Order: sequence, then structure tokens, then C-alpha cells
Amino acid sequence: MILRLLVFTAFIASCLSIDAQNPGFTNAADFGFSPNATGVENVKALQKSVDQGGTIIVSQPGTYKVAGTTYVGSNTTLEFGNGVILKKVDEAGPFTHVLLNKGALTRTYDEHIVIKGLNVSVNHVLKAFDEVFGLRGQIAFFYIKDLKIEGFRCSDIENPQFGIHVCTFEDLVIDDVILKGTKDGIHLGRGNRFSISNVVFETVDDAIALNAHDYATSNPELGWIENGLVKNCYDLSGDQKLVGFFCRILAGGWIDWHESMKVQNADAVVSNGRIYRVDGIMPNGKPDGKEYISETRPTHTEGTKVLDGIKWVMVQKGDEHVAGVRNVTFRDIYLEKPRVGFSIHFDNGIWSRSYYPGAEIPMQKQLVFDNIRVMHDGTKEFLGVDTPIDAITICNSSLKNGGIKFRSNKAMPDYFPTAINIYGTVFNAKGQMTLLDNTVDNKIIHLNTSSNIETSSDFFAKVNPGKGKVTISSDLNGLDD
Repeated sequence: MILRLLVFTAFIASCLSIDAQNPGFTNAADFGFSPNATGVENVKALQKSVDQGGTIIVSQPGTYKVAGTTYVGSNTTLEFGNGVILKKVDEAGPFTHVLLNKGALTRTYDEHIVIKGLNVSVNHVLKAFDEVFGLRGQIAFFYIKDLKIEGFRCSDIENPQFGIHVCTFEDLVIDDVILKGTKDGIHLGRGNRFSISNVVFETVDDAIALNAHDYATSNPELGWIENGLVKNCYDLSGDQKLVGFFCRILAGGWIDWHESMKVQNADAVVSNGRIYRVDGIMPNGKPDGKEYISETRPTHTEGTKVLDGIKWVMVQKGDEHVAGVRNVTFRDIYLEKPRVGFSIHFDNGIWSRSYYPGAEIPMQKQLVFDNIRVMHDGTKEFLGVDTPIDAITICNSSLKNGGIKFRSNKAMPDYFPTAINIYGTVFNAKGQMTLLDNTVDNKIIHLNTSSNIETSSDFFAKVNPGKGKVTISSDLNGLDD
């Protein structure tokens, strides 16, 4: 038995030795990445190891100081062992990202990147954005294809930074994540094909932001977010400040630049095949609240230029005029925090107006809410809508006091019909529940409910059509006439 054990031990040691010599396998410790090193030394060491490509591991448990950003290139897996924490430190000044893909700096796509087991301590080291205008994540990726983030942990997210920030992507997988703090947990900009799964959120602001449009300083590009799945997520009650939503689903529309047009902070325009935005943020971090008249066309090909007192940021190439979210399913979501669960949204204020008057109207499409469990007794609406959307499906869910509210956005008319289908859902409210409340003039809504369950004998559903028109086919008490 002892001889067999010795032979087996020797075999394992031999395998480990072979792996260590494999050029596709790198131990960051071999480059000096250590719990005993300074933050500056660790950033240099981790960068050297990541530059090898292939699979890089950090295996020794401990807290590793980092005083800057590590840039990750294509075909790289960065794997952190259990008990490894990367702690931001201010040894060389505040910085934004712990990790950023290399192509973000040149708007060149990186591909095939995996980040596994990363645990970040923000440690009050914060900077809104630095390398890329509007990119704010503790870990961030911009111009990325085939990205997987697995096992990420961050329990001290702080304003003005997000936990995970990804924009201009294809094929994104985020899995097995725990995010806590005061700012957004997962913040996405434009992209196609994504999965967010098995996430625990405890955030004051949005748990998930699907921001196809955004504040000018909160996403580097604008465009559609589409073809996604969000599943098995928990919105913990935590701090009871009801600032954000479990999920913000943000659309926008803007126009071509023309002489003497009026603009304000965060407005977007198309000019010479590029999209520009107004940066009206003052040194104190707040919007200036001014309305400007633009007489000079922005034409610069990169960066920022001041024209007529307006600070124009060149955002991206292209002539798109609308952005929104379409073809996304939310499944197995547990809502413990008594706030609005989902907001199909426009901004309309000094921070940003998502829709410029007279622009093409964006139509968000085909959103499905499957097995959504409202765990709280709050009265905030389950779903708020203030953008056009063609169809909403709610199925196999468990609702309490909050229903659906269509909110008026006076900057943009919404005469487009919306079809709502609710089936296989348990209604747990006692007494009257306002299932649908419309405040949009001339709005057309087709409401269909079937195969639902009412748990209270005195449950009574109500619809407020406002100045719109609601057609109803329903199995619910109060609507089944």
C-alpha cells in the first residue's frame, strides 16, 4: 500500500512538473506576483505573466495589492485560486479598472478571453473612467468577442464605478457572480448574444443595466443590446434605498446634426458618419443644466473638441439613430428588494434625455419574464414602461402588490400598440391589485391573461386605461366580465 502511494505521488508530481513547463500554462508567481509585493510591483508582474497568453494562474491564497490596470489580450485565460483577493491600492494615484482588454484602447476586437475566480476589493480606490471615455467597470471589456467571466466577487462596489462593465460585444457569458455595493452590479452597453446567470446582487443602484442608450459618461458607445438570457438571479434587500431597479432596460433616439439645433448634456447627434455626444459634466461631477445652440458641425475623428462652448465627444463611427433592447428573456429571478423590478426606460432630465424630440422612435421588442418571484410586500410596480415596446410576456411567475405601469414621456408620443400576455402566474395580492395603470395619452394596449391562480378569496384585479385604450381578455377576478 505504501509503495503504491509513493508511486502515485511521484506520478502526480511528474504531471505537475510537465504542466509547469508547458508554454501555454503560466504561474503568475514566477513573474513576482505575490501577497508580499507592492501594488506597483504586482501590476508589473501580472502584466508580464498575462502577456504570455494561454492560461495564467494565481494559486497561492492571499491578498494581492494592485496599483493599476492589467491589460488582457486575446486567447487568454486568467484563473484565480480560492482565497485569492486583488486589492486596489493608491500607490500611484487612483485608477479605474483592475482588468481591461487590450483592444479597448484602440477599438480593436479581442477574442477568447476567460476570467475565472477573480475577487476584487475596491478599497475606496475609485476613478470614473480613464483610458476609455465612459467605461467604468472594476473589470471592463470594450470591443470583445467570446468573453466568459466566471466566479467573480466584489462586495464593495462604490459610486462612480460599476462592478462589471462590457460594451460592444459578441458572445458574452457571465456566471456564478456575487456583487454588492452602492453602484450598478453588471452594466452592459451595445452587444449581441449574452447570458447572465447564477448571480447574487445586493446593490443600491441597478443590479443589471441593459443600457443601449446611457448617460454620456456611462457607456463608450450606443447601440442595440439583443438576444440574451438573464437567469437564476437574486436581488437581495440589503440597503433599503430604492434608487435603481433590478434591471434597467434603456432605449434612445437621436437626430442628424443641423445648424442652430439646441442641445444639452448627453445629447447625441450624427455628423459626417460619426456619432457625437455633448459632455456637459462640470468638475464637481454634476451636469451643468445648460441648453446650448450648436452653430458649428462637429467633425473631429477622435477625442473631444469644444465648439460654440459645447464639449463634443466623438463616440463612434456609424450613422445609427436609435438604440434599445430586444429579444431578451428573464428567467428564475427572485426579487427581495421592494423597488421597481424591471424598467423599460427612457431618461429625460439634466443627466440625459434618451430621446431627442423629433428623432426616429425606437421600438424595444419581445421581452419575456418567466418564473419571476416577487418576494417583498412593497407597492412599487413590478414592471414600468415608458418606451414603445411591441410585446411583453409574463409567465409562470409569482406576483404580489405591484403591477404594470405605462409612464408618460412627454418628449415622445407613443401611439404604438403593446400586447401583454400573462399566463400560468400566481397572484398573491389581497384585495384590489392594480394590474395595469396607463398614463400615456392615446396608448393602445392589448391585455390577455389565462390559466392564472389567485391565492386570496378577495383578490380583485383593476385596470386604469387613462386616456388610452385597453382591450382585455382575462381570467382574473374583476377583469373576467
